[in-house]
Amino acid sequence: MNTETDTLAQMLEQLHRFIRQRPGLEPANYGSAASYRKELRQITRDKRDAEAMLFHVWRCHGMTPELVGNAAKSAFSGRLTWNGTEWEYTAGQYWPTEYRKAACVVLAFALRTYWSEPLRTYWFQPTLGKLFRQAKNTLGVGVAKRWFR
Repeated sequence: MNTETDTLAQMLEQLHRFIRQRPGLEPANYGSAASYRKELRQITRDKRDAEAMLFHVWRCHGMTPELVGNAAKSAFSGRLTWNGTEWEYTAGQYWPTEYRKAACVVLAFALRTYWSEPLRTYWFQPTLGKLFRQAKNTLGVGVAKRWFR
């Protein structure tokens, strides 16, 4: 293995650990049990989406640490950052509802960039429709609708 592959593997392993951590919701912040459960379902869905994209990124030949790092700098206002050993997230409003969304946006950005490179030529730029179809075929309709529109 080379150092680029090792670095990418470390980044993705740490991102998986970041995604899997418990959200730490405070039930007292919710007016009813129904609103608490609704929020929890959305957070769980974000986890499934992030893991689906993460595992696809893991399998992409040609994915680089720079591509993932640049995605983190550009996506979600750059609030999810790689410090060389772990992922750090700066919350905007409420950390438990945001941190997995940030991972999803970063992974979607990385995949969009990765998929668009082979399509890009001097006269042709990939359209959002083509990238959406690629996401739908690869990750499923739900993930594509939520993160690739």
